Amino acid sequence: MKVLLDSIGCRLNHSEMETLARQMMANGHQIVTDAAEADKVVINTCAVTAEAARDARHHTRTFHRANPQADIVLTGCYATIAPAEVGRIEGAGQVVVNAHKAQLAQLLDPQARLELPVFEQEPIMREFLAGSMGAHTRAFIKVQDGCDNKCTFCVTTVARGDGQSRHVGDVVAEVQALAAAGYREAVLTGVHLGSYGRDLSAHTDLATLIRAILHHTDMPRLRLSSLEPWDVPGGFFDLWDDSRLLPHLHLPLQSGSDTILRRMARRTSRASFRELAQAARAAIPNLNLSTDLIVGFPGETEADFADSLEFVRAIGFTRLHVFSYSPRPGTAAARFPDQIPGPVKKERTRQMIALGQELSLAFHQGMVGQTVNVLWETAVGADNGGLRWAGYTDNYVRVTANGPANLFNSITPVYITSARPDGVIGQ
Repeated sequence: MKVLLDSIGCRLNHSEMETLARQMMANGHQIVTDAAEADKVVINTCAVTAEAARDARHHTRTFHRANPQADIVLTGCYATIAPAEVGRIEGAGQVVVNAHKAQLAQLLDPQARLELPVFEQEPIMREFLAGSMGAHTRAFIKVQDGCDNKCTFCVTTVARGDGQSRHVGDVVAEVQALAAAGYREAVLTGVHLGSYGRDLSAHTDLATLIRAILHHTDMPRLRLSSLEPWDVPGGFFDLWDDSRLLPHLHLPLQSGSDTILRRMARRTSRASFRELAQAARAAIPNLNLSTDLIVGFPGETEADFADSLEFVRAIGFTRLHVFSYSPRPGTAAARFPDQIPGPVKKERTRQMIALGQELSLAFHQGMVGQTVNVLWETAVGADNGGLRWAGYTDNYVRVTANGPANLFNSITPVYITSARPDGVIGQ
């Protein structure tokens, strides 16, 4: 069977599709990237914004028109919160809600084995890294699912349910198998990563997991995905004494207005977030601090938005992920009064994105003249008779530079010559 796997949205979605790809390969199936070749297509949908839901509908129609004979399976958050709506999309076949996502391999192939011993996983991981889906040299490891927060804007709790953690030993075994297969970096992902371990025991938390991975695996680089600001305990930043834990933190702020943070039911404030950012920078040299921001939340006044702009600039984030608020079904904020008109949201979003580009450029300009280590990920074209490569520094800045044909999945030093808002250029 030839299977195309498509993922929309967060790193967790990508991690789930990478796991499914390895399961299908281990059971003798082929992963393809051309819809015209596929017997089955699996789309892991996202529902965090209305745009993400539109993307799912567009991808489904596009794949169906490219190959009307292919069976299209839709799963993920959008498929979970609106299964009837998803099932009516042109080309849609089976709809699999998140609760049944772990059985996708057996839904595609009833004879498939879901659990493989570690010694059987490594060859598949090695083949996967070198194969058609091996565009990322970073392995995304799902360590946790679900969320116990009740943010008023977020549909994820509805779509994913309560928090559930994988056991430390299982995660460590997977990371070591990936390292043995040749991966140079692992990224720990989850819906509510900072809550890791709370459902396991009183003595297990994210710090416990990180220490276990650093102590018991050979993975050269370990990175964390998004961490809620209130989930970072005292002493947590001491973990970065091990240089294998990379100097990049993504701490979702969502708004720089205390008024809006309260309406969002975010368990942080300007003062506490500022203190956290200062502590992180004091403990982690060369830290890349990125964040998420929602613009145009119900009731956001011009003064609230001005507070957000001022606070974002004061913190000096190095990268912003900016979203225009969109009401999501089943969330409290969708029922709030004082919804912001579309043109106002659009203009505020434009201003916040422009500020983000300014801050990113300033951070990247500070790297000019430095020599940094880069994990090379993909060739992006030819230049002056050679290849143009793209990869990421340890603090997650994108670098492009000319290089030989064999840079993929290698880590080499690069001298930075110039900067742009989206990254740096080296030689």
